[in-house]
Formats: sequence, C-alpha cells, structure tokens
Amino acid sequence: MEKLSRDGIEKLMTENKLDAMVTLGTVLANGGYLGITVPAGYDSNGMPFGLCFGGLKGTEPKLIEVAYAFEQATLVRKQPPLSKSIGLTQENRYQSISCLWCY
Repeated sequence: MEKLSRDGIEKLMTENKLDAMVTLGTVLANGGYLGITVPAGYDSNGMPFGLCFGGLKGTEPKLIEVAYAFEQATLVRKQPPLSKSIGLTQENRYQSISCLWCY
C-alpha cells in the first residue's frame, strides 16, 4: 500500500501541483489520506449522493476550502425534513427541540 500511495496518489498530486482530487472515499481511506464528502445531487428517488474530495496529509485547510467552494457554487444541498422524520408536529416542535438542549 505504501508503494501504491507513493507512486500513485502522492505522485499524481505532487507532479501536477493539485490542491485536491475527486475520488472514491474508499481509495482515500485505504491509503490513509484526507477526504471530505460534500452533497453532489439526488438520484431519481430523491436519495442524496456525495462527491469526495481527497488531499495529502497536512492540506486540511485547503481541502475544507475546496469543499466549501463546491458547496457554495452548486447549492445542491436540501435541508432534510427533520420534523417529519422524528414525528414532530407544529404543536410539539419547539418544546421537543428545547428539551434536546437540556441533555
């Protein structure tokens, strides 16, 4: 894995002076690299899917900057209907939320 990392991802990013790359999260995890997933869209059933940006060790600030820029440029994220998923009604919504802060 070390050779694959050194001759693959690290070489690709270093030689091409890349700040980040789009890849599968599993590739990053197996190599011990940084990764951040951002909302990228929704399938035909409304299920969200993401896009994974990866970077080299020590590039956390740049990776966060790239991911944030993508999110702001696309504005694809939709707020999930939290109240429906946990059974809140208009009457008990604020009482229930304030109780969450009590714990």
